[in-house]
Amino acid sequence: MANDFAVFLGEMIRRPTEVVAIAPSSAAVARKMTEGLEATTGPIVEIGPGTGSFTKAILARGVAPERVTLMETNERFCEALRLKFPGVTVLNRPAQEIDQLGLTDISAVISGVPVLARPKIQREVVGTALKVMAKDGFFTQITYSPTPPIAEDMRAELGITCRHRGMVWNNLPPARVFEFRRVHQ
Repeated sequence: MANDFAVFLGEMIRRPTEVVAIAPSSAAVARKMTEGLEATTGPIVEIGPGTGSFTKAILARGVAPERVTLMETNERFCEALRLKFPGVTVLNRPAQEIDQLGLTDISAVISGVPVLARPKIQREVVGTALKVMAKDGFFTQITYSPTPPIAEDMRAELGITCRHRGMVWNNLPPARVFEFRRVHQ
């Protein structure tokens, strides 16, 4: 949508340290990120939704808007998301506060947060999300790197497995999608 791109570009110029992608995610990447949501029953949390590319795909999978919570730190994006997705809960809060939302047994976290290559953020975001996720819940992450955004040693520390869902060439830049789940013991 042209308006989405205008909002995205405006925020990228105003807040270059917050908006680090060069364009909103494509519909193809959004479909890959949201695979499997149609089989879930618990809450879905999207972190870093930006202009809502993934949100649109979540709802297209048949997830009721009332099950979806968006966590976005950019107030302009929050305003646009509230208008675009009635019934979806939009919170102007950082992903690190996912355990303070009152949600439990979260089925999935869909992450557009680009900073997961940093260990401190991985602990604060993924580690905190695991506390409120269902045992069979999953965390999907977009990355532009050829390697998983969470290194093997951090995956061991967090007790999670990694599965490469696929490469999406129809995105600017091309993106990879990874899924992380708890190691069942």
